[in-house]
Amino acid sequence: MRDSIDLFSALERSSFRQRFKLGAHERAYLDSKGLRTILEHAAGFIAERLAPAEPRNDGKQTPFRGHPVFIAQHATATCCRGCLAKWHRIEKGRALTPEEQAHVVAVIGCWLRKHAEQASSRTVRRSRNMPLQLNLDVDSNSHGGASESRTAHRSKRA
Repeated sequence: MRDSIDLFSALERSSFRQRFKLGAHERAYLDSKGLRTILEHAAGFIAERLAPAEPRNDGKQTPFRGHPVFIAQHATATCCRGCLAKWHRIEKGRALTPEEQAHVVAVIGCWLRKHAEQASSRTVRRSRNMPLQLNLDVDSNSHGGASESRTAHRSKRA
């Protein structure tokens, strides 16, 4: 298996892997369920879809949207056995060991934590026609991020 520092360094140099970001739906789902539950889902997906020696539909088994884990799998090259072989140096043709499955889930978790934090701390741009107010009250479901609310004010144009 590849060292995680080396792996993330290589992934950062891939323009394809860098294109993957959590969408609003996936971000909301992550916020509502929490990281622990999402990583439990990840462990199930990996055990079912990636761990077998010959996964069903290998190379096409991971959707590109619909769950935060799916986005993270593509971003971290844990989406199919070919990517695991190329990026993680985990050979194809045999079942993943429990340690390898844990490695995959840990990589996904690392990516999700990083991107959840970036989304929470990202500066939100304000539209000319729609002023932005930030609510900095932190609740237990927000993971420490600020929530945004927009006023319904629209300026009239001549």
